[in-house]
Amino acid sequence: QVQLVESGGGLVQAGGSLRLSCAASGRTLNSRTMGWFRQAPGKEREFVAAIKRSGDSMLYADSVKGRFTISRDNAKNTVYLQMNSLKPEDSAVYYCAAKGILASGPDNLQYNYAYWGQGTQVTVSS
Repeated sequence: QVQLVESGGGLVQAGGSLRLSCAASGRTLNSRTMGWFRQAPGKEREFVAAIKRSGDSMLYADSVKGRFTISRDNAKNTVYLQMNSLKPEDSAVYYCAAKGILASGPDNLQYNYAYWGQGTQVTVSS
């Protein structure tokens, strides 16, 4: 079992930055692809970014490409999402997710992820 806890959300003005963290306990994240998803009120949860277990391959949603950066520190069992040039439309609850060790399938599809955090709220004011 993997427990994921997100932190770092908050209120920020448009153009500002936030860094989200996702700390894992229970089992190591080293062998898992990790992802960030978000859900705004009245909308479905959507993919934001993913990073392979090696940390050398990342995938981003078009809406955040060039502004967000996903990274991981396997020694700390933690995944990060650096969010720059934030826009009001980035406001959402952000979720960290972990794939199963043997999981396959596209990294941008949420049903390929086995473990989820409780989410952290990000609000961007205009």
